[in-house]
Amino acid sequence: MSTFDRYKDIDKDDDQKSTYKKHAQLITELPKTIGWSTEELFLYQGYWLPEDALLGVMFLQHHFKPRSTDFILSSFMKSGTTWLRSLMFSIQNRSTFDFNDHPLLQKGPHEIFPSLDFPTTTNKVQDCSNNSLRLFATHYAHSLLPSSITNPSSGCKLVYVCRDPKDVMGVLTYGPYWDHVLGFWKASLDSPNNIFFLKYEGIKREPEVIVKRLGEFMGVPFSVDEEENGMIEKIVKFCSFEHLKNLEVNKNGSYLAGLGYEMWNKSYFRRGEIGDWKNHLTPEMQQRIDGIIKEKFKGSGFTFI
Repeated sequence: MSTFDRYKDIDKDDDQKSTYKKHAQLITELPKTIGWSTEELFLYQGYWLPEDALLGVMFLQHHFKPRSTDFILSSFMKSGTTWLRSLMFSIQNRSTFDFNDHPLLQKGPHEIFPSLDFPTTTNKVQDCSNNSLRLFATHYAHSLLPSSITNPSSGCKLVYVCRDPKDVMGVLTYGPYWDHVLGFWKASLDSPNNIFFLKYEGIKREPEVIVKRLGEFMGVPFSVDEEENGMIEKIVKFCSFEHLKNLEVNKNGSYLAGLGYEMWNKSYFRRGEIGDWKNHLTPEMQQRIDGIIKEKFKGSGFTFI
């Protein structure tokens, strides 16, 4: 099914119809290759995107209207966004839901924390909530996001999480990986009040510390009473990989993704372990990747440790 057919039922104004036409033209002109999952990828503004994601970023760049109170979670694929979605949603809504009547018990993290990578989302979210603080996720690189989001004066804040590439490798989509990480790393150094840069390994080591810092960054800091009553620890436990993966909704549940087809929640839960690459890569592969990491990040001040 073509991209146009998947989105043909979306209500479109003339400006959006123009974006569809530009997209249709671009996929005949852009450099393309086949990704590891055999899907066709197009090189757009320095990054390899599948046809749907290319349309999604064009909608994001030209039609999305952010609010100054928006929070946007970004990462390369398979870097921990499912976990961060759960944590950020629970931090924001801790005074609204208790852990016995929590949306994450009934819906997967991707359903309650929508992605901006599809035009269907961009259309729906403009009037999606009266809540002044909206949460969105994306896999787009920093340079692909519109200035209405990335300009510090916009008021929008971004959370970025990266992960040892040896535990991420296998997906070329949205890459190059190195540029993706470095783009957000450099932007976080320039605008530390607007971009909270995280490493998956660091969250695994000190989840309570990161949850507390996330609360502060999101403008909903934990009170002394909350800390003394163990709220941070409760959120960490509730959103743990083991707890979420074993919920019925994440074993057998699904949701209608922006792609226009059903996605199984369990597909977003792998092993969640640091160093799982040792079960898949040979020592020679490890040395080759480590050499590339050293070369690509040389002089940036960034390390995965």
